[in-house]
Amino acid sequence: MRALLRPNGAMAAGWSPGWMYAWPRDASFACAAFAHTGHDAEAFAVLRHSAATQRADGSWEARTKLDGSGPPDGRRWQLDANGWVPWAAWQWYGAAPVQGRRARLMTLYPMIRKAADRAVRSLGADGLPPASPDYWELMTASTNIGTAAPLLAGLNASADLAREAGRPGDAVRWARAARRLSAGISARFFPLGYQRTVDGRHGRDSAVAFMAPPFNAAAAGVPAALEATYRALRLPNGGLTPGNDPGAPWGATAWTPSTAFFALAWAASGRPAKAGPVLEWVLSKRNVLGELPEKVDKEGRAASVAPLAWTGSIVVLALVALERGTLPTPPAQP
Repeated sequence: MRALLRPNGAMAAGWSPGWMYAWPRDASFACAAFAHTGHDAEAFAVLRHSAATQRADGSWEARTKLDGSGPPDGRRWQLDANGWVPWAAWQWYGAAPVQGRRARLMTLYPMIRKAADRAVRSLGADGLPPASPDYWELMTASTNIGTAAPLLAGLNASADLAREAGRPGDAVRWARAARRLSAGISARFFPLGYQRTVDGRHGRDSAVAFMAPPFNAAAAGVPAALEATYRALRLPNGGLTPGNDPGAPWGATAWTPSTAFFALAWAASGRPAKAGPVLEWVLSKRNVLGELPEKVDKEGRAASVAPLAWTGSIVVLALVALERGTLPTPPAQP
């Protein structure tokens, strides 16, 4: 992970062509992992880079060049970044040395405000955001859980940070939006077992883990949905596919981030017996340098790039959660 972190705070997703860019999502997980392992300078540098690459409307490109000069192509932007970045800032703040952290928070606060306000503006009459590409890098026709759940985490985190920053008006506004979004998720996703989309046409999605700690306090039905989704997505090689939508291009290849999501969710929820075997499977795919690959083929062999910053970050967070018994989760707004 440290090898992938550039001096300007850009976090490369990997060090192979096509991955040598900074995704806000991957960077946010890396920030949290750095923060919870005592690497405060690295975590804060990632957040500063996120602030520097934020667009004027408060959103982010799907990915940017490592020098921060802009996107490498016309890939459609992804709304989930507006949840992931404030969530990462909240995780950093809670783990940062107390002396001086509020002053540093204030340097990040304009980014948080723009991100949270953009998230609020995205919510429709039903409390949900519009359809947006998510970590699958695929568009859906209706709202997906891979966008809605991170936005809920981000709004809850933003409201809490606003209180720390002495901005009660922001806190009230973002807390109200978080409650609306939470109600929308409960009304539309909960009856479907937190499947991928609210139209129920795309099956189960490993992003159900984003509804659990350390992202969101698990709402009604989330523990059962985690169990059902894990069973539905588990492949013969022992890993998980991102989802079981028949139209998705995953085949028999397991993805280490999607598998590690469940190790993290169960570890952060205080269920080490569930988390341990999943984490052991992921760790068994390390190469001789200790690097974790993005994918594992049907024969159980590492495939695609290694190292992958996202998987490394998820694994580190899961290990921290197992060591501590839990991980901090942004509080749901009353």
